[in-house]
Amino acid sequence: MSGAKKGLKTIKKMISYSADKTTGRNWRPPKEGENSDCLDKPSVYHATVVIFLEFFAWGLLTSPTITVLSDTFPHHIFLMNGIIQGIKGFLSFLSAPLIGALSDVWGRKPFLLATVFCTCLPIPLLRFNPWWFFSCLSISGAFSVTFSIVFAYVADCTEKDERSHAYGVVSATFAASLITSPALGAYLGNTYNDSVVVALATAISLLDVLFILVCVPESLPERMRPVSWGARIPWEKVDPFSSLRKVGHDPMVLLLCVTIFLSYLPEAGQYSSIFIYLQHVIKFNREEVAVYIAIVGFLSVIVQTLVLSLFMKSLGLKNTIVLSLIFQVTQLLCYAFGTQYWMMWAAGTLAAMSSLSYPAISALISCNADADKQGVVQGIVTGIRGLCNGIGPAIYGWIFFIFNINIDEQKPNVSHNSTSPSDTFKTNPYIPGPPFLFGACLVFLSLLTALFLPDGKLNNISRTSVLLNHNERNVSLSEYDNDFETNDQTLLLRDDINT
Repeated sequence: MSGAKKGLKTIKKMISYSADKTTGRNWRPPKEGENSDCLDKPSVYHATVVIFLEFFAWGLLTSPTITVLSDTFPHHIFLMNGIIQGIKGFLSFLSAPLIGALSDVWGRKPFLLATVFCTCLPIPLLRFNPWWFFSCLSISGAFSVTFSIVFAYVADCTEKDERSHAYGVVSATFAASLITSPALGAYLGNTYNDSVVVALATAISLLDVLFILVCVPESLPERMRPVSWGARIPWEKVDPFSSLRKVGHDPMVLLLCVTIFLSYLPEAGQYSSIFIYLQHVIKFNREEVAVYIAIVGFLSVIVQTLVLSLFMKSLGLKNTIVLSLIFQVTQLLCYAFGTQYWMMWAAGTLAAMSSLSYPAISALISCNADADKQGVVQGIVTGIRGLCNGIGPAIYGWIFFIFNINIDEQKPNVSHNSTSPSDTFKTNPYIPGPPFLFGACLVFLSLLTALFLPDGKLNNISRTSVLLNHNERNVSLSEYDNDFETNDQTLLLRDDINT
């Protein structure tokens, strides 16, 4: 009898050891003094390397891409940029749920490889054929969901109480890559030429692909996958519009979503065109654009960490949201009417402050909604942002086009000490940036809706509508419900891949 018990204990130990070696749930880098080979175990550091290399490669191409865009479409640079970025964003919105659902079945590594490879595929085409480059760039939006897969990867290999910190590390890595790479790309382009920059970006993207192939282990445990790889994936899980259809089920959720839509639509359009606007209309040079990106990015990181925490403690969530929307309206007005360099730098500072809005709204949901509601509501919010990433750039490009703001027709002579709008713009001197004025109007409407947000709990969120969506899925969201924090990039993780 004692021998049987010993045998049973031995089997349990073997099963436990096997589970640790085949699942990523409890894997973590070895602590100091431990003798363990962490290269075979999925960790947050694998995810950070993947993110850093991908976005560092694209950050290098900031200046060369603007140059090629203006050379290829000299008469309609803003319109074509809006169309290209709009198609890319909309395809990303459509494909994100499907890729997330497939990664739940086949694992994270194959889709990390696919998203990074397809997203970086257009890079070498920049110097060979601009038309092929912009065509591939648009289509690559179908795989531009690396962040979603990376956050799912991180969730697989960290404990629940460690995920907030892990997501913060990934987001900080993303910010660091974009802070440093545009400046380096501009420097190399001026010192050598754009071909060197494209070659370096291509090499870094290939290094990223090789790193995933050779060094990144699978994080999704076998026990977490369906029994059969041929398991059916319900349409509700891959339909990108499924979460958006839940918006009208509850007035409070509708109010939150309207606030996000009206504030993020102009933000998406602004981010797609602002660097082209600075370089070709305001006449920043390459180095100034790169420094501008670095400083505004650094300020945004500070704002979303230290300032956000300070404001939420002293002002509360609702007042923080309202204040951030005021910052956003102000910075858009600066871009719309500004013609001097100091106005652009002031607008950049205000833009960093306005980055409080989305994390604060997400915190309002995370802190006040019940645990079983957070995944679905956050999924609705993320779906709206994804839709804005497709619509916003297209609208901005169209407004630039109808106001006849074409680079070849404007020959502004800007000096750093210019004091008169007429010194800078020969056409439409009083509103040089009409899309930004349109965006300011939308954000002002968002500000009005934010005034009706509650200060306390969102008790009016319908439990029935949320549980309906919860029961339609074959997975449980409860395990990751507490993952959503106030970090902007954390919330790129859709609810339908939180498994």
